Amino acid sequence: MVLSNYTKEFNYNLKLAYPVILGMLGHTLVAFVDNVMVGQLGTAELAAVSLANSFMFIAMSLGIGFSTAITPLVAKADGEGNFENGKLIFKHGLYLCTFISILLFFGVFLAKPILHLMKQPQEVVELAIPYLNLVAASLIPLIIFQSFKQFSDGMSMTKYPMTATLIANIINIILNYIFIFGKFGFPELGIVGAAIGTLVSRIIMLFHLWYLLLQHKKTRAYLLDINFLNLSKNMINKLFNLGFPSAMQMFFEVAIFTAAIWLSGILGKNPQAANQIALNLSSMTFMVAMGLSVVAMIRVGNQMGLNKYAELRRIAFSIFMIAILFAIIFASLFLIFNDLLPKLYLDFDHPSKIFDSYEVLGIAKNLLLIAAVFQISDTIQVIALGALRGMQDVLIPTLITFISYWIIGFPISFYLSMYTEYKSAGIWIGLLAGLTASGVLLFIRFNHLSNKMILTKSISKN
Repeated sequence: MVLSNYTKEFNYNLKLAYPVILGMLGHTLVAFVDNVMVGQLGTAELAAVSLANSFMFIAMSLGIGFSTAITPLVAKADGEGNFENGKLIFKHGLYLCTFISILLFFGVFLAKPILHLMKQPQEVVELAIPYLNLVAASLIPLIIFQSFKQFSDGMSMTKYPMTATLIANIINIILNYIFIFGKFGFPELGIVGAAIGTLVSRIIMLFHLWYLLLQHKKTRAYLLDINFLNLSKNMINKLFNLGFPSAMQMFFEVAIFTAAIWLSGILGKNPQAANQIALNLSSMTFMVAMGLSVVAMIRVGNQMGLNKYAELRRIAFSIFMIAILFAIIFASLFLIFNDLLPKLYLDFDHPSKIFDSYEVLGIAKNLLLIAAVFQISDTIQVIALGALRGMQDVLIPTLITFISYWIIGFPISFYLSMYTEYKSAGIWIGLLAGLTASGVLLFIRFNHLSNKMILTKSISKN
């Protein structure tokens, strides 16, 4: 293996990836800003946002998972130079995402009574319900935005979604400041103010990306003359058959982290607040790997369209390499600053909050040590998933994610947290086990499939 064959791709990979990473970090930054600002109100408020967002994470995983079907198909059509097929994919993807977003909104809205049955602290539940009412509505613009984003990514135009997301984040921060704390004459709404900021910023994010794509000569024609009354059953089936397994893959992973939130809630409001801090910080580092996963999906999809399977494999391995380098850096940061990072979320100045804040800090810093360990396995599994989606291989990876997270990971989390002294740390040891199993198995799947494609092409030539 000549290392330069892989490292020479780093520059282009990063050029494609950094707008995706910044855009995805933007979504996580919304949660980060909400958590930091809400954390100043108290640990019960922070736990309430965590509990409400656990429902949102599940819904978002399904919606975003479905939308990922658009990217590899558009990338393949773009690689082939097939405008008509690309527009057909986008139109049907936009229709499906709009329909799914409405279903998810009603699903979350109607699921609120479940909060009372989950053995969560009553104070936390009462705070979470009004927040969830508003933030559930933000699912509609968010999932529709994803259809535009995935289309833009498939066209290798990754900067536009980044721009829209960053602008939305600035708006979210301003609105949070105004409505959470009651500034400039507005009422102090607490965590409901955070929900208002999220909803408004996501609406603006959607329309801003739509406007940018409409102005660009490469994508303008794709957005014009879209008729939802003339739909192809075959194209809907194709997107569904690719999108549903991808949604399940995301669901299985997000659901185990959601289960971690619920298990933490059973342990108490402070363990739940600590879990939210560790989850929010590890989510931000995960967005870097997720951005590179999108690049793997785009570039592998392009090579599929060109039938260049040896190039596909080489490019994918270059993305694995650069992603692992980032994972090592993030793991080091968590190990070094595990005591400092949680303090960003906590108030140590208010006498009535200081005991809770120190308890949360003690738990969160230990969770960050475990998060440091799974940076590499989490990175490998998400890059492998991106590459496999680019190859339109989704069924076996879906089975792998289910086994890894729910046959291996969750039982470990449940047993260690509920029946041993590990408590919160036990939850995250289960997450580590699930992510590691997923990373190993998905990498084996990609390695096998890419080699098989190269061999099959070689045989057919001879």
